[in-house]
Amino acid sequence: MKPERLGDDVRRELVRFGPGGAIADVVAVWPAAVGDSISRHAWPARIARDGTLHVATSSSAWAFELGLLEAELRDRLAEALGKDAPERLRFTPGPLPEPAAPESADPENHAPNVTEQHLQAGAELAATISDENLRKVVAKAVATGLARRSDDRSV
Repeated sequence: MKPERLGDDVRRELVRFGPGGAIADVVAVWPAAVGDSISRHAWPARIARDGTLHVATSSSAWAFELGLLEAELRDRLAEALGKDAPERLRFTPGPLPEPAAPESADPENHAPNVTEQHLQAGAELAATISDENLRKVVAKAVATGLARRSDDRSV
């Protein structure tokens, strides 16, 4: 089964909450509108009731610098969003989203090599657990952890 994209459903629900709902549209265009460097150090946080876009920055220096570029950034957002673009931007230091982990071309290449020895060790450590399902899950988790630890050492 292929995972479904939730963006449209989330956007539709957020719109019900008024101007703050437009944040999904801003987030969608932000990296392309402001560029890679700025998007690594500044990210849209919320839209206030008065329509001001509050942007979290990685430092007060970035907040100051982007404040000087507000008109230019507003123009770029207007180009990307049209009439739904925020009229004002406010920059303050705050939390930024974690950078996305690079996608592996071969996800199975990162799966640990679980051996019979790992499975036996996991079974031994989980043997005292009375609930059969829990015992199996713990044994498998332990075996996988041991295998991953072994794989890390060989690199």
